[in-house]
Amino acid sequence: MESRQDVSENSQIYPDEELTSEVMNSLTRCRYAHLDQCRFEAISCPNKCSAFLSRLDLDDHLDYTCPKRFVQCEHCNQQFPGELFEKQHSGNCPYEVTWCENKCGAKLERRFIINHSKNECHKRTVPCKYCSRDFVAETLQTHQYQCPRFPVACPNRCDPTKIPREDLDVHVLAVCPSATISCTFKDAGCTHKCPRFSLDKHTEDNMKQHLQLMCGLVKNQQTEITQLCNALYTLTHITDGTFIWKITNYKQKFLESVYKSTEIVSEPFYTNRYGYKMAASVFLNGNGAGEGKYLSVYIKLLPGEFDNILDWPFSLPISFSVLDQNGNSDKRAHIKESFTPDPTWKHFQKPKTNADHKETLGFGYPKFISHEILKTRNYIRDDCIVVKVSVDNDKFLHP
Repeated sequence: MESRQDVSENSQIYPDEELTSEVMNSLTRCRYAHLDQCRFEAISCPNKCSAFLSRLDLDDHLDYTCPKRFVQCEHCNQQFPGELFEKQHSGNCPYEVTWCENKCGAKLERRFIINHSKNECHKRTVPCKYCSRDFVAETLQTHQYQCPRFPVACPNRCDPTKIPREDLDVHVLAVCPSATISCTFKDAGCTHKCPRFSLDKHTEDNMKQHLQLMCGLVKNQQTEITQLCNALYTLTHITDGTFIWKITNYKQKFLESVYKSTEIVSEPFYTNRYGYKMAASVFLNGNGAGEGKYLSVYIKLLPGEFDNILDWPFSLPISFSVLDQNGNSDKRAHIKESFTPDPTWKHFQKPKTNADHKETLGFGYPKFISHEILKTRNYIRDDCIVVKVSVDNDKFLHP
């Protein structure tokens, strides 16, 4: 070891941090009797908290970190063990002043917060007692002006009991005994109006009049239905001048015509939208000169919707055909006859509306096609024959 040297005031001395650290970390035994006051001596916490630290750090430990220290709350002035204070009391002191969690702007002691949030805060959530929906307290009153379940008085003052707003219209229209309503037979023509509670008496006192009104209504409806049916029938039987008539169950109908000369009449049809109304008819076993050997075909004019604006007598060319039902269109050979009406023939004058046209025979061909020819080819197929009536509309003058 180097010998000690004296240091004068003029000596150049500089701090050596590395040497200082080495010295301060060296273990050494103090030669003097001051261990009880040595700041660097390691001692136990006097609160018996299990900490072992230098006397230098003891004050900080006792003031801030010792779990068994006693701490006085700055809000309630009560003292608590440090550990209890930190884990339970700090941030929960009922006397600590804090802001309302609803952000209403109120600042009050924590012990008053629950009551404030539940009963006083204008930002708290409260349910509407009528519709049970949740609203901010300050908007609840505005909501009640629109709440569908808010009770309102009946405008007819029928009952002191108030009615939910959303049920008011139904109440007035269907339930309210004081509401003025029309008689049940309004559509039949009764113009009486009275409060709902007196309607039954009106109905009982006027049964005869109501029955008469209903009879009149039924009659009018029947007339309208008939007119609609006629209009519908007319629309569904308009053609472009060509009418195709399929006669089914040929064998049975032919046998019936053998024993009883029967005229089979087609559904009426119009020659065009505003044209003539007519119907075709056939005698399967012939009629007149063709009876027993021929198929006879006729056409008859019927009273139509537009007869008063049409030209008379009827003069448009007409043709009859019995169609060959061969599956190959190139091999079909239809039977066809045509004629142009003579203006002097009675069959083509304007038909009378009150005449029995079922008993009137139309104009046509008693010997249109013989039974022998009809049985050939495919004139009869699947027990059906097909008759075609064509009206030449080229010369038709539209009204």
